[in-house]
Parts: sequence; structure tokens; C-alpha cells
Amino acid sequence: MCRICNKHQKTIDHLISGCSELAKAEYIQTHNKAAAYIHWATCKHYNIKVKDKYYEHEPSSVIENEEATILWDMPIQTDKEIKANRPDIAVKDRKERTCVLINKSVPNESNTSLKTIEKLFKYKDLETEIERMWRMRTTTVPVVIGALGLIKKGMEKYTSKIPGNIEIQELQKIVLLGTAHILRKTLSIK
Repeated sequence: MCRICNKHQKTIDHLISGCSELAKAEYIQTHNKAAAYIHWATCKHYNIKVKDKYYEHEPSSVIENEEATILWDMPIQTDKEIKANRPDIAVKDRKERTCVLINKSVPNESNTSLKTIEKLFKYKDLETEIERMWRMRTTTVPVVIGALGLIKKGMEKYTSKIPGNIEIQELQKIVLLGTAHILRKTLSIK
């Protein structure tokens, strides 16, 4: 049995993406490190001052300049009640009149396709409401990388919509290092 939750068999799949106890902190940490890299690259794109190295970057809830506003894990207030109103990152480009809702996920390898569709569907109402309220072309961008680095075919199509130079290989590296950390930590518990 899993030493952490004592509910399921201790398998690699369970430890890297299926343990309810690890989900409370460990999985979130891996998710947030990968999302912080996207935030860092987006800030650089808009000439917003950030640290030289992405792994030293601490995202602010709201950061802006004359070109853009970037929201980190902030609920977006709408006229109509929308349950899924908190994307990981929202990028509002004033000049281009666009808004990009970025949603990161690190599921089990077998769930990458399902999570991609889930993210697109989940934020569709928010996308529609932002277009109406802010009069901006709005796009939802799912960034789904399996806990062992698997990406769905066509990931470049999504990451190319994110302002900045997002390198998929760097995201995979961040996720893999997070997964390795989780495994080392959990398997060393006696």
C-alpha cells in the first residue's frame, strides 16, 4: 500500500500523479514551477523586469506595463457567474487587443489528451465572457505535460499562442525534475 495515503497500491503511476495526499502540496509545487517558467517568459516578452533565471522567478498576482497585464492565479470578475474563472495565467495584451488564458496541467501520461480537452472546455464560458466584457479576442491555451514528460502531438500549436519564447523541452525538464523529486522523497520514507 502507498505509504502516504494508505488507500491505494504503491505504484509509480499512483505516486507520480494519483495520490490524494501528494496532490495537496507536491503535485502543486511541480505544476507551479512549470507555470512560473511560462509566466517568466511572458514577462520577458513584454519587457517586464524579471530575474535572469526562470527558476528564481516569483510570479506576482498582477504585473503590468503599458503593453500588457499579466494575472497569476487570480479569479477574473465577470458580470455572469462563472465557476471556472481562475486560469493559471491570464495575459491581456492592450496593443493587440487579445487575451490568452493559460492553463497548465501535469497528469498521468494516459490522461494527457483528456486533460487537454478538459481545459479547453472548462474555460470556454470565461473565454466568451471576457470577449464580451473586454472586447478582446480571447483564447484558452492548455499546456499539458505528463508527469513523465509526455506531450500530446500538436503541443507546439498551443504554446505558439503564448506570448514569449516558450520552450517545450524546458517545460518537460521542469516536470521531470519535479516528478523525480516526488519519487525520491516518497520512496525514501521508511
